[in-house]
Amino acid sequence: MRWHVRISSAVMSAVLFSGVASAHGVGGTRFDAPLPLSLLFVGAGATVGLTAVWLGATGTRLDGVRARRLASLSPKTATVLRGVARVAFLVAFVWVLYAGLFGKQVRAENFATVFVWPVWIRGVGLVAVLFGSPWRVLSPWLTVYDGLAWLEGTDVSLVGAYPSRLGEWPALFGFVAGIGIVENLTVIPRSPRLTATVVAAYALVMVAGGLCFGREWFRRADALDVLYGLFGRVAPVAATRNADGGIQFELRAPWHGTIDGVSDLSVTAFVVATVYTVSFDGFTSTSEYQTILFDVREALGVGPVVSVGLYAVGFVGFLVAFALVAATTDRLVGNSESWRTTACAFAPTVLPIAVVYELAHNYPYVLRNAGQLAAVLGPYLGSATDAIEPLWWLSLPAFWWSQILLIVGGHVVAVVASHEVARRRYATRSLARRAHFPLTALMIGYTVLSLWIVSRPVVAG
Repeated sequence: MRWHVRISSAVMSAVLFSGVASAHGVGGTRFDAPLPLSLLFVGAGATVGLTAVWLGATGTRLDGVRARRLASLSPKTATVLRGVARVAFLVAFVWVLYAGLFGKQVRAENFATVFVWPVWIRGVGLVAVLFGSPWRVLSPWLTVYDGLAWLEGTDVSLVGAYPSRLGEWPALFGFVAGIGIVENLTVIPRSPRLTATVVAAYALVMVAGGLCFGREWFRRADALDVLYGLFGRVAPVAATRNADGGIQFELRAPWHGTIDGVSDLSVTAFVVATVYTVSFDGFTSTSEYQTILFDVREALGVGPVVSVGLYAVGFVGFLVAFALVAATTDRLVGNSESWRTTACAFAPTVLPIAVVYELAHNYPYVLRNAGQLAAVLGPYLGSATDAIEPLWWLSLPAFWWSQILLIVGGHVVAVVASHEVARRRYATRSLARRAHFPLTALMIGYTVLSLWIVSRPVVAG
């Protein structure tokens, strides 16, 4: 009986924790960098470092860069568009559940797997990066809650107000579990039925939490709401809802939304998680990660579940590194405030790094699967349609250059944002330069690490 239990456990472990390392890659082949890697790393690091030196030496102020109005939507048009988007996404959500549970159990041919992970999770994230978060319009569980509140005639909060001590920790847990582990380290994204099950379970938790604690639950406990909201801080186009219900679009500097600190350590940890998780996702596609994974498995005598341990160890390392940077900053400037306050003040300045790596790492994955939706939807629309190939124009050298420009550009924006925060927080230019140094050093290191990850050969999962 014991051997049967062991075999069953091994099978379950393999099902749940086999990697999907190549899920977001362009392909499974190796391609050469357009420049020697050593020159590339030195040049990228120098670009980031010299930007910080120039800002500190000149005392450049960037708070005078004002947003420019692009366009606006009338209240009626905005209301119609919000309603259409909300209903369409709710229909897609229901379709995910139906197709995933009862449709053809083939990853590339099922609406659940083609839509949820690339088009929904990653695609909405890319929209948030460019235009601000649309999630409070699209969220299907918030739509369900609003419907129930409408029936009741008032917002529903059966238990009481959302406990402030929870902060955004529930959202962080949801992000780490759902994106960091489920999406990146399990075979669930390959299974329509398991995908639909995960979506249904998360929806039930969200609706139940909303009924218990009211609307604040969705703002602070929904991992997607917090994630897309953080991404939206970096959006170069900001969509603002006017008092009359209309929407105004403005073009703004990408650091504009990152110079105001976050509320507490739970959001700071969430920011670090966004930077770390997308990096870890890229790292899992490398041969170096596979070597570490199998060496640890052999040393510990455990199965593929060890990948979760590796993810956790790396995440803790990133958290400790950021905390040390905050503490070092306080020591350099003789600040009497807690390192927690400094960490919360500077945390948003690393968001440009997270979003550009998210964009660089995932835009081929999103576009390729968006094109695949045409083939998936064809039978439902009564016509056989081939998948659209939106990346036919993207050569490997062009892809490489897009990675370099996005990653280096994002780090430069992060340096600019952290310079602004330091200039505002500290009384003199000398103190601001000192405060800026530890975070700049961290950003230079992460620039090189990010480029090294994208330079490695992609290992098929």
